[in-house]
Amino acid sequence: MIAWALKKTITQYNFNKFKSDLISGFIVSLVALPLAMALSIAVGLSPQYGLYTAIVAGITVPLLGGSIHQVSGPTAAFVVIIAPIVTLHGLRGLILTTIIAGIILIIAGIMKIGRYIRYIPYPVTTGFTSGIAIIIAILSLNDFLGLHIPKMPDHFFEKIILITHSMLSKGIQFPELAIGIMTLISIKISKHINKHLPAPIVGILIGTLISLLFIHNGIAIDTIGTRFQYTLPNGKIGHGVPPFMPTFNFFGFSGSNLFKIPSLQELKILTIPAIIVAALAALESVLSAAVADVMAKTKHQPNAELIGIGIGNILTGLASGIPATGAIARTATNIQSGGKTPLASMFHAFFILGYVLFFSNLISYLPMSSLAALLLVTAYHMSRAQQFIRILKIGPTEDSIALILCFLFTVCIDMVAGITIGVITACFLLIKRVARMTELKISAQGINDHTQNIHYTLPSDTMIYHINGSVFFGNVETILEQIEFMPPHIHKLVFDLTEVPFIDMTGMITLKRILTDLCAHKKDVILCAPKTILDQIKKKMHSSNLNIQFENNLKASLQNIRNRSSHGI
Repeated sequence: MIAWALKKTITQYNFNKFKSDLISGFIVSLVALPLAMALSIAVGLSPQYGLYTAIVAGITVPLLGGSIHQVSGPTAAFVVIIAPIVTLHGLRGLILTTIIAGIILIIAGIMKIGRYIRYIPYPVTTGFTSGIAIIIAILSLNDFLGLHIPKMPDHFFEKIILITHSMLSKGIQFPELAIGIMTLISIKISKHINKHLPAPIVGILIGTLISLLFIHNGIAIDTIGTRFQYTLPNGKIGHGVPPFMPTFNFFGFSGSNLFKIPSLQELKILTIPAIIVAALAALESVLSAAVADVMAKTKHQPNAELIGIGIGNILTGLASGIPATGAIARTATNIQSGGKTPLASMFHAFFILGYVLFFSNLISYLPMSSLAALLLVTAYHMSRAQQFIRILKIGPTEDSIALILCFLFTVCIDMVAGITIGVITACFLLIKRVARMTELKISAQGINDHTQNIHYTLPSDTMIYHINGSVFFGNVETILEQIEFMPPHIHKLVFDLTEVPFIDMTGMITLKRILTDLCAHKKDVILCAPKTILDQIKKKMHSSNLNIQFENNLKASLQNIRNRSSHGI
């Protein structure tokens, strides 16, 4: 099951598919290269760590996962989670978090949890992704406007205050703003001119050319080369991205302090962030694979995908990368570019490796404002603005409430709070909606049940209590407890549960209490229900010694009452 996609590829592979995969891998690599660096920079790390993630995850996950077209790597959704981890615990803390998250994902896949991820309500996923998009856009303004703020605070409103203060005190660097704007314009225009060449790479190239023109005229521009440095083996300082392939280190077997054996205290501190990373990685991977299925008319294996992304994150962590998951935009680009098999994603990773090894000097010229512009575009697409507005316009009120609360909590507090409050709100409102669907009918002196074609004239001392729908904790108070107001002249009561598909423990306990009270007041009780419900009720009341008649046929029960009444019983 782990190598499901790989097996399917090997059995039907040919040269035409190889050519399509190679071309698609090259196109996707052009999209992934600047984005991987931009995301790594956004969380407070050097750009190479995002590239290492794209390389390692891009090679391992397609071969071990459960989706044919999925492209995995760093994604924008992780920024708001990873940035605080890097701030508090550094790169070592992030590496440990990534590896622990990978282990959790493997366990989730083995336990077959993948299929249940789809049950997260759509307004919740829309709300928290829109909230994350706002946060990413705010973070991008630092480099887009050339503010050069060394460290952004964690809280949203503090970011807004700091950016506003920097704009007023230091001023906007207009050359860098111009580069960012031209990058945005180039991305927008290129989509309409040449659909085969990725718009992000066109925007980055245009921004880089304008940057070089400014630099040639003596205007300082912040680039990857000026912002980041690395140390060569001979002790010299290099600028930009180091021209080395990612290397794997193992805890206890590496001379690096990053890979010292972790203490129990470290593991305890990082477990909760790892669970959050794993949850988001699982959600994004399965959603991305589902989108790929719709586009390519395929079917993914969600549990295999979780195992694959789990192994990919463990290896990514050992290679000093950041967390990885299925990337919807890159997966869509892969399909649109003609990718046929998981090897297309592998090729995209090998192309990025080639860029790092042979073109790192050119990469160092990329301006920071262009990468910020790319993040702004990513944030816009991630915001799902049209879907957000559509839910507010035509969606049920309950969905709009869950959407807004999830969005606000994500922006103002964090993603965990957003998802938590969103899911809780959605569940609460769903319970309320389902509770309203259960109908209650009380009949006396006559009954006309159109669903079962029953018509009887009942004795004056008999009443039928008919429930249509589920009986559970959300509606038991309004459904069952109305029997407490039964008229005093009623001595025979028929509980008609034949159209109750489900009754939970709260309903069982309440029903038992009511029946016990009725029997104590010398009322004759007949309870009609489907066999499954009837068996549950009997099991619950087997030790109560209540004088209750159990039936699974309402018509027979009513006939019995009629006969007993005609005989004066």
